[in-house]
Amino acid sequence: MLHPGIRVVPRQLLIAGLAVLLAACGGGKSNEGGDPSTPPPAATGRTFVIKPGASATTDMVGAMIQAAPGDVIEFGCGYFELTSSLQLTNTEDVLVKGCGKDKTVLSFKGSNSPEGVLAVNVHGVTVQDLTVLDTGGNGFELRGVDHGTLRRVRAMWSSGGGRQSADPITAENFAERLNVPCTDPASQDPAVPENFLGDTTSPDYTVSKLSGRYGIYPVSSENILIEDSESIGASDAGIYVGQTNNAIIKNSRAAFNVFGFEIENVQGGEYASNLAECNTGGFLIYDLDGLRQYGERSRMYGNISRNNNTYNFTSGGIVGSVPVGTGMLTLAYDRIDIFENTFENNNTGGIIHASYELFPEGAGRPDEKRIDFYTEGVRIFRNKFINNGNHLRLPSSTDLAGGDVARILPTLVGLKTLAGCLLPQGLTTCVAAGGPNFRGAHIVWDGLLDSYDTDCPYPVDANGDPVPKDARGKPILTNEVPNPSCHYNAYKFAADGEHARITPDWYASCIDDDNEFSSDSLRYSNFHGTKGLEAVLAVATADFSDPVSLLTNLLAVNPLAVLQFAADLDDSPHQCKKAYGKELTPLPAVVIPPFVRSGDYDPAPSEALVAKLCGATVGNGKVNFEASGVNCPTLDQYHLFADAEDPTSTPNGGGVPYSLNSKLFSDYAVKYRVAYLPPGTKAVYRDAAGDGANATIVFPSGTIIAKTFSFADDSKGTETPVETRLLIKRVNSKGVARWDGVPYVWTTDATTGKRVAKLAMGGGSASVSWDHVDVDSGVKHTGSTAGYLIPHANQCLSCHSREDSEPGAAPIGPKVRFMNKPYAPESKKVSGQSQHEVAGKNQIAYWCSKGLMAGCPSDLGVDDMKQIATKLERVPTYNKPGDSGFTANSAQDVEARARAWLEVNCQHCHNVKGFAASTGFYLDSLRPVDGTYGICKQPTATGQEGKGGRTVDFHPGSSADSIVEHRIGPTATTPAARMPPLARSVVDEEGHALVKQWIDNVLVADESKYPGSTSCAQ
Repeated sequence: MLHPGIRVVPRQLLIAGLAVLLAACGGGKSNEGGDPSTPPPAATGRTFVIKPGASATTDMVGAMIQAAPGDVIEFGCGYFELTSSLQLTNTEDVLVKGCGKDKTVLSFKGSNSPEGVLAVNVHGVTVQDLTVLDTGGNGFELRGVDHGTLRRVRAMWSSGGGRQSADPITAENFAERLNVPCTDPASQDPAVPENFLGDTTSPDYTVSKLSGRYGIYPVSSENILIEDSESIGASDAGIYVGQTNNAIIKNSRAAFNVFGFEIENVQGGEYASNLAECNTGGFLIYDLDGLRQYGERSRMYGNISRNNNTYNFTSGGIVGSVPVGTGMLTLAYDRIDIFENTFENNNTGGIIHASYELFPEGAGRPDEKRIDFYTEGVRIFRNKFINNGNHLRLPSSTDLAGGDVARILPTLVGLKTLAGCLLPQGLTTCVAAGGPNFRGAHIVWDGLLDSYDTDCPYPVDANGDPVPKDARGKPILTNEVPNPSCHYNAYKFAADGEHARITPDWYASCIDDDNEFSSDSLRYSNFHGTKGLEAVLAVATADFSDPVSLLTNLLAVNPLAVLQFAADLDDSPHQCKKAYGKELTPLPAVVIPPFVRSGDYDPAPSEALVAKLCGATVGNGKVNFEASGVNCPTLDQYHLFADAEDPTSTPNGGGVPYSLNSKLFSDYAVKYRVAYLPPGTKAVYRDAAGDGANATIVFPSGTIIAKTFSFADDSKGTETPVETRLLIKRVNSKGVARWDGVPYVWTTDATTGKRVAKLAMGGGSASVSWDHVDVDSGVKHTGSTAGYLIPHANQCLSCHSREDSEPGAAPIGPKVRFMNKPYAPESKKVSGQSQHEVAGKNQIAYWCSKGLMAGCPSDLGVDDMKQIATKLERVPTYNKPGDSGFTANSAQDVEARARAWLEVNCQHCHNVKGFAASTGFYLDSLRPVDGTYGICKQPTATGQEGKGGRTVDFHPGSSADSIVEHRIGPTATTPAARMPPLARSVVDEEGHALVKQWIDNVLVADESKYPGSTSCAQ
């Protein structure tokens, strides 16, 4: 048994008997003496030491799956080549550390996982003093973390392509390559033909779209601190915080990323004393549409944003539209204090203040009405502005061909500013800054504000009740609120009959007199968005040989718009003290409260207790439920099956096999599922109608669910089980229930020659093959893979953990709509489970009639022939035409079956409470097919590999432009691109073909059928 303070070398621990020492988070109710009323001892913490070498990945996985309160995972000095991410899940108060970010380098170049360091649903985690290198996806990702600290860490990709670099960082050269200066960024994209003689290289670093997406990426979290850290080379944002409450980023550096620093949909953010240099854009504070929360209140002070002139090397989304040379950008986010910063040598502008109104419909402007398009309440004071906006980049042929307004924004600003300089009121200002010129400014504003909407009602929730409002009267909207019909904005205007805008609170910004502006640049330019362009276009498109055509075009032009083509260079409306009699009230500092352990996580049980419970004698036909509180070294010690060597044999202890209408694809494995309820207990009926889309059947404490993955060879008449995963509902010492995932791998014991499933908390991989006919579609599938993944215990939670489920790796398959069918195995094999009395009977009706489930509806409406409960919800079998109840292969049938496949394969993460909640892309089969379902929705964080050159999740009529079709299909060949990320290494050919058929032949640009579907028309 481990003693307090002992330092453990994980590989030695694993060899010595990792299985018996491991306990899943939560452990059992019993202590060493077996008395469940005696609480376990307090966790004092262990230190797991990991050294460079061939065993480093094994050692790391062995440590991370055990991580309990107070534990330390310590990497030694040196260069580590790791083949798996470091993943912490459902634990608290864990420290991961190296011996310095220049001395400990974790290279993930050969990893089959997208992330480097990933923490999910962790309460209290600190990562410090190390570098994460060459991940396929994000460097550091914190998701659902409360109190996460990243201190003295670096995320970095090798110059020229990250893990695909021709000259990568290695064990031999890392000491010289980690510290990258910023002297001369490449401002022009070498991939654009006309740039071949331009500024396309940098002596410091070569950026690449092949690098991972985010360097440091906390999302959907709270109380986040990032300090003394760095990101180099991210193809999206270097240091990002999103959809988070209370976040501080300080004393950190971002260089050669697309955006250096990004605050997105954050409530309470703070940038303090950071350096952004040689990025495309330095700092971003904005709101993105369709997400679980909208942000406000960020403070930005003491930062330096300089020389952010690297060409934009990502594509799509807001970050893909960032103009080269942006010091700081604000967009659709209220209340920002920007003070005591330096903005220097940014080619387009020091601060660009924009709104979504700037973007055309279908080309960046959100379709939804929850988001407020405008940033209001920005206060800019005590800053220094030096040489900003003086080298605007002309649009490339690629920009012009794409028609991307944001990419041609510098040209738009330059032309409008030049026009403003030529007006009498602007000429003096421009002459003082060096003369009229094609340029930006220190501060650039699009000049767009909304007008009072007299007819827009206050938004309501799904029940028709008014949504909550904040102290200033603004509705608190989330993506769980139905999309309103209009943008409600009455809170910005006086309640009297005049409805004047409340200033300066709901005005764009206040620019105080105490800012310092260098005279080499224009101080300010309001370019009025795209207003006035219609006049230019009218003249440009007129037929000068036809006076009637010319006159018609000119008469159609709004005279006011003509006047607004020229930029307004007068910032007096932003001098709030003079203009409105008051300044904006300073925002309070962001405060992260002290961390306090919750106590919800127990330490590991003793070796003696594990041996006692797992080695207990159990009668024939009984399940060893007493051992359910610990992880037994071998599966047979739970006594789940009549034949211990055959997980398809008759279940012991009243276990009931079950199957699903549509199944998660797992490299053509056939699966056997059995639920074991402790004697005398019942499950509880729950369905989507009463409890929401994520509702599953509720199981009693002590339940064990077994799921075996086998591979069939019909030609040989064989079927080989590879792994059995258990989900066990345990209760900890505080009486809190939690589901733990416990994986077992089947092998042949060398001594006895018998088949045995051994505990494999560290997961693994296997070479498998299949040659069988699908029992639903009749299609024969033949193939093999050397990369079948057996997930480690922490990976189970990536799919099985949700905010609205029971804690831990809660079941996701046992939903009423998935189980409304007669039981039949996924295999033709005759087994104890295929001959169980539930076979051929409606599963829900069986559970209800046998007293295994309480709360069942009184009338299920079971069809005697089909054994389908007609009065219960149901999704169809995806590869069985007509199973939806519609005519086989009709548009309705194809859509229902495609949605069934998408739900069972993707919705466990893509739901409002799941791992991918922050994407705003949700795939339950019960919601409308609209923007939240991915129709014309741009991605939030897919990266170049994930997008595959596509623009939106689902493009009606065009699978070739639909990201989902790429990610589930054969063109997604890397871990960062493939979806689902864990379950497959090959393509589900039937599922992929069905989704492609739905996109191309059923999904159409028709607002009455698919709201938002016309917004991505090309």
